[in-house]
Amino acid sequence: MAAPESETVKPKPEATKSTAADGGNANKADATKYVGTPAVGTSKAAAAGGLGTVGPEPSAANERRRRLVWCSVTAFLGAWVIAFLRFFLSRTLFEPPTIFKIGYPSDYALGVDSKFQQRYRIWVDRTPDRIFVIYARCTHLGCTPDWKASENKFKCPCHGSGYDSEGINFEGPAPRPMDRANVQLAPDGQIIVDTSRLFSWPKGQPSRFNDPGSYLPV
Repeated sequence: MAAPESETVKPKPEATKSTAADGGNANKADATKYVGTPAVGTSKAAAAGGLGTVGPEPSAANERRRRLVWCSVTAFLGAWVIAFLRFFLSRTLFEPPTIFKIGYPSDYALGVDSKFQQRYRIWVDRTPDRIFVIYARCTHLGCTPDWKASENKFKCPCHGSGYDSEGINFEGPAPRPMDRANVQLAPDGQIIVDTSRLFSWPKGQPSRFNDPGSYLPV
């Protein structure tokens, strides 16, 4: 029996399945392809967009930015910690002592010695018959006068009050002489000054500059 002139070649089942599978994979690949700018921090989007890493690329500029941000955060937190701790600390003002020694009477020559002005706010004044200590505070508004050795006087830089070498006012708005501190000799022979005990000469009233403790006889 003669064979038919033409036969329809049917695709093998395996080939059909393979083609269907390939088509399915292609559709899936197209469906997962990322369109647009990948979101930072999304690993799937970064991979779909062809990025090797997530986030900004490592560079010197980015490294400087990161350091700046961390330094700012650290400084901010540190300031808050210091402010928090400062809240529990006492707010005490440290002032110089009011009782102190200034050496021996023989250490002082005639005239005004200003070496303790910055430390204790005093001047040591020696005359032929006594040593006394002037408290360096203008009696006008409390400024600290300057000793003008060339002019032999104290001059207040605030409002121009003038005092002679013994602290007696003679010009400007100062109403009275400057005060004098209590002085006495310690057992070792040094001079002890107590600026918490002052002797004054109020305007129109008797002077206390000759009271016991206002000077040391020499």
